[in-house]
Amino acid sequence: METDKILGLFKTVTSDVVIEIAVVIAASVAIIWLSQRLFPWIAEHLHGKQRLFVLAMIPTLRVIVFVLATIWIVPMVIETSMQNMVAILGAAGLAIGFAMKDYVSSLVAGIVAVYELPYRPGDWIEVNGTYGEVKHIGMRAVEIVTPDDTVVFIPHLKLWTELIHNANNGGASLMCVTHFYLAPNHDPNLVRSILEDVTLTSPYVKLQNPISVSVREQPWGTHYRIKAYPIDPRQQFQFISDLTARGKNCLRAASIDFANLSPEHAVQVTP
Repeated sequence: METDKILGLFKTVTSDVVIEIAVVIAASVAIIWLSQRLFPWIAEHLHGKQRLFVLAMIPTLRVIVFVLATIWIVPMVIETSMQNMVAILGAAGLAIGFAMKDYVSSLVAGIVAVYELPYRPGDWIEVNGTYGEVKHIGMRAVEIVTPDDTVVFIPHLKLWTELIHNANNGGASLMCVTHFYLAPNHDPNLVRSILEDVTLTSPYVKLQNPISVSVREQPWGTHYRIKAYPIDPRQQFQFISDLTARGKNCLRAASIDFANLSPEHAVQVTP
């Protein structure tokens, strides 16, 4: 009985039908093959957005051809009765639902993100080692731009499994840490005073927030960390670079030596 139901889904396939199916498949493959060679050739003669638009048409055309070929072939093989279509669509829906479970999970996580606000546009976040500024929050993914100006799309699904590091958490204050590694023979109070002065005279420093210089002794020397805030979170890299460059100059002017780390000690340096 079950075998009869399964067989009832299919039509009798004649040689003419087989030839027509083969022609449709061959034509589809030929169109896809041609598009993968023609469109890049056209794109090479264009510039800017037009070139990117033409290149983006390659996968779009491939999907369109696949869908049209499927729509053409299926009625030639399957009996298109209401009962059969319900069974086929039910099975297809189950398969698609299983294949898209991560997508659905990302959509649900996106709704949770709207409620819990783990990140907002303008926040600087780190997810799974990727750090950047949140530019857009979509239903499925959050779009961030890294310091190297690379756009990264992170699925909201990461909310379930990864730690979300938010550097400014919706505010205008983002703490930056600048590191200095010095040889042990020096006056630490003098170094702290120099680094504090360097920070206070930076054009990027936000004076309303606290500035601190911490000291930690290591087997290879002394580790100093300046903790301070730039005026704008987007200035964090200019701020750290400014403190590093001017701090090194001032320390050298005070005849303070920097630590020479061996490779094994360099790996063990704590941030």
